[in-house]
Amino acid sequence: MKTINLKFGGKVIFFNRIIQIVFFIALCKGCTPKCDNCNNAIDGKTFFPLEVGRYIEYDVYEEEFNLGRPKSTQQYQIKELIAEKYQDPSGREAYRIERYRRGVEGQRWQPDSTITVRLLADQAIRNENGNEYVKMVFPPTEKLVWNGNIYNSVGEDNYELKNVGKDFKVGQQSFAQTATVIQQNDSTLVNQDKRLEVYAVGVGLVYRERINLQFCSSSAACVGKAQIDFGNRQYIKYKNAGKE
Repeated sequence: MKTINLKFGGKVIFFNRIIQIVFFIALCKGCTPKCDNCNNAIDGKTFFPLEVGRYIEYDVYEEEFNLGRPKSTQQYQIKELIAEKYQDPSGREAYRIERYRRGVEGQRWQPDSTITVRLLADQAIRNENGNEYVKMVFPPTEKLVWNGNIYNSVGEDNYELKNVGKDFKVGQQSFAQTATVIQQNDSTLVNQDKRLEVYAVGVGLVYRERINLQFCSSSAACVGKAQIDFGNRQYIKYKNAGKE
C-alpha cells in the first residue's frame, strides 16, 4: 500500500496507518463469537442446591478385589442431610452436611460422617475427611479444566467439565440439564483409574463412579487381559430426595 504523508502543523501523519486501524475496528465488530444460547446459560450454583433440612439418598454398590481371593461385594444406602447453615472463620457462608448410612431399606439410619460445603462466586468447595476439593468452577462451560486440589496438599489433580446441559439417566430416572465432572479417566495395560461425578440442576449429585484397579502384570500371558489383581469399584446412584 502506498504511504500518503499529510502535514498538519508541522507533524506528519501516516494516512495508510489510519486507514488500517479504522478497517481493523470495523472488521472486529464481527469477531465476537455468536451466542446462540445466552438466555439459557446454566447458573453453576443450581447444581448445588443448599437448604437446611433438605436431604438426598443414594444406593451404593461396591466391589473389592484382592489377589488370590474371591471378589467381595456390598450394597448399602447413604443419606446426606443439610443440617446447618453457618459462617466459617473467614465470615463466608457455609453448610454442614450430616451423612448417614444403612444396610437396606427400612433400617434405621446410622451416623457416618460430617461434610461441609461452601459456594463462592466462582466455585463450589466441599470438605471431605479434612480435605477441601473444588467440585465445580462457575460458570460451567464445556471442557473447562481446573485443579480440584488447589485448597489441599494432596497434589494437583485436574478436573474437566463435560456434557454441560445434557440429559442423564440413573436407573429409571432421567435428569435434565446435568454436568459431568471428569476427575480422572486413565487406563493402561496394568491399571485403571476412573473417577467421575454427575450433577443435575436443582438436585445436586446424581451419580458417582470411582474405579481403581491394578491388572495382572506378573507374566506375559496375563498382560493386557484386564485380569484384576486388586482394587475396587464404587457406584453411587441417586435414589430420592426431600426435606425434613
